[in-house]
Amino acid sequence: MEQAEVPLHENATNPHRWACNDEILYCLQSIENHAPWVGQIWIVVDEETPDLQALSAKLRAKVKFVFHREIFAGFTHFLPTFNSLAIETMLWRIPGLSERFMYFNDDVFLSAPLKPTDVFQGLTPVLRGQWVDYGASLQNPLMRRDPAKFNHYMQRNAARILGFDDSRLFAAAHVVHPMRRSVMARLFDRHKGAFVDNIRHRFRDLSQFLPQGLHNHASIAAQDAVLMLTKDHLHIKSGQGRDRCPTETVSLLGKASKSAFKFLCVNDLPQLELVVPEAREWIGLAIGGFVEHQTLHIGPQRRLVPESLPA
Repeated sequence: MEQAEVPLHENATNPHRWACNDEILYCLQSIENHAPWVGQIWIVVDEETPDLQALSAKLRAKVKFVFHREIFAGFTHFLPTFNSLAIETMLWRIPGLSERFMYFNDDVFLSAPLKPTDVFQGLTPVLRGQWVDYGASLQNPLMRRDPAKFNHYMQRNAARILGFDDSRLFAAAHVVHPMRRSVMARLFDRHKGAFVDNIRHRFRDLSQFLPQGLHNHASIAAQDAVLMLTKDHLHIKSGQGRDRCPTETVSLLGKASKSAFKFLCVNDLPQLELVVPEAREWIGLAIGGFVEHQTLHIGPQRRLVPESLPA
């Protein structure tokens, strides 16, 4: 394995990125509860496949596994990878993937009923996020070492590829990402060098771009995107509630079960459990509960790609 030429960023070395915390069970169950219309669900793995026996037979029948070596075909010399950004860069290459698909990180859950039109209007993706100005803030060298700002650089790098100015770019929210395969294929053809550079890093690096961000800015530039600026999602960030009264975080988790929020993202479940030991119960409530559940060991580096949306 090639060695990093510079010290790895703290965002790349968080051990919880490889911990097995069962988030994938909550994610899949939330799809069954709140988006039963979803057809095929692809789970991208390295070699180890998760045991999904705790989930219903109907849900398991929708799941297929795809391996890193399949989506990295022609680029397998960059494997193994421990970099979610590299994996996301190649998701569109899943064999048999539909033109319209949704991308879930396994720490993103549906917390209310989701309709197909909430993510696509025809072929047009519905993008959630906000316009931001990173022109000044990311020039501060201290920001480069802040793990909380890592995603800002990824979003900025994606926008820059397509000529968007740092002072006005669309920062994607931590939600489900509707994407079109043909858009990513065209971007690959036009910016192959940037794509190859994005997948060569085995660990997350500040020079990388956010693939969803690139897709979103391409859609916006083509005037083929619906921007959802109303916040219908809740993001519980890594370290949420540390050095604060636990009741504040419990109150935040309680909001996830409100119908106004369709999406819940929990970035670091082990850290959250240090503040709220019963966090899993709160997440289970937010997703609508399990038919049957037991704690299982699940391997790292999973990417969920539900597809086959109704016309």
